[in-house]
Amino acid sequence: MRVEHEGLDPGIGEQRAQEGQPDRVRGIGDDAHSACESLVFPALAAPAVADYGARRIRRRARVSASATPLVAPPAPRGEDALTTLTKLVRDDLEACNRLIVDNMQSDVALIPQLAAHIVAAGGKRLRPLLTLAAARMCGYRGDRHVGLAACVEFIHTATLLHDDVVDESALRRGQASANALWGNKPSVLVGDFLFSRAFQLMVADGNLEVLRILSAASVTIAEGEVLQLITQNDTTTTEEQHLKVIEGKTAALFAAATEVGAVVADQPAPLQAALRDFGMALGIAFQLVDDALDYNADQEALGKTVGDDFREGKITLPVLLAFARGDEAERAFWRRTVEDREQRDSDLAEALRLMRLHGALDDTLARARVYGDQALAALAPFGDSAEKQALAAVVDFVIERAR
Repeated sequence: MRVEHEGLDPGIGEQRAQEGQPDRVRGIGDDAHSACESLVFPALAAPAVADYGARRIRRRARVSASATPLVAPPAPRGEDALTTLTKLVRDDLEACNRLIVDNMQSDVALIPQLAAHIVAAGGKRLRPLLTLAAARMCGYRGDRHVGLAACVEFIHTATLLHDDVVDESALRRGQASANALWGNKPSVLVGDFLFSRAFQLMVADGNLEVLRILSAASVTIAEGEVLQLITQNDTTTTEEQHLKVIEGKTAALFAAATEVGAVVADQPAPLQAALRDFGMALGIAFQLVDDALDYNADQEALGKTVGDDFREGKITLPVLLAFARGDEAERAFWRRTVEDREQRDSDLAEALRLMRLHGALDDTLARARVYGDQALAALAPFGDSAEKQALAAVVDFVIERAR
């Protein structure tokens, strides 16, 4: 089964209950130790900021005053699905988290300190969870999938560090971003370190097919980010081009995360392809929901400043739909605010009004549901299991975040 890339036209936890001390990072400075001592996954306290970052807090960590929440949706209905998945692979996830902490080691104390800030920032570990669950669903009983799950999380975290620099973001997962605290140069370089650690984990696995899948995904992610940069501020971007951005910057890693689960379990090529298709469709749905939430979410729930995409002039599906359906005066608004980046305090609210007027947000979410259905269909070849049921429920979690 292949993911059908239909046009994007109108038509989208609880990981540790146990108490105890987390692993310490060994062989590094005291500052790095204190940073990693608070590393309890996945919900944990942020480490103290080093002097290097503290010098920058006042002048760099700025949150826009115009980021007033527009809507305060209830907690997503699918939240329990992710908790269920986390409990299902709890032992594997704990081993993965220990491996993540261990591989944040460095004699350069700033590296584990900054890495701990982003790795420990409360993310749900969705991508490594997908790797762990996919492998178990395929009947795998070894431990290679643990290292690959850590590899996937390092790739993801590295891209977050780089993205926040490119986007000049002040918030990440509800707290000050690493670049806001430490500056751009350390964030980029620690991102490079995490990418390098990811490749060390790939090599340690010793499987060329795994290396091919994850290295190809890394290339595709970079291509997607560059394509997004090229199309940024350009209202003539086509929906096909925008889909390529989503496939690259987001969905490629979802697809790789699930596919390697089948590879380590020695599943035949059709089942590897099915899990790749599952991850690709799930990743596209995930990003489409994110694009809608940027205009229609509570800031605390979103974990970043509401309206960041709009302020940065990012082309997303809600913008493309509202622009295509608008009259000339409305298109002039989008050209001024998105292309020319000439924005007033009231423009974000006006953008939301136009999106609602033309059904852009509803249709974006409808498209996400289409890809969610494709993800569910990709699971059909697999026998019934707790892992399969949990992965299917995660599709609902991804879609229903918008409610």
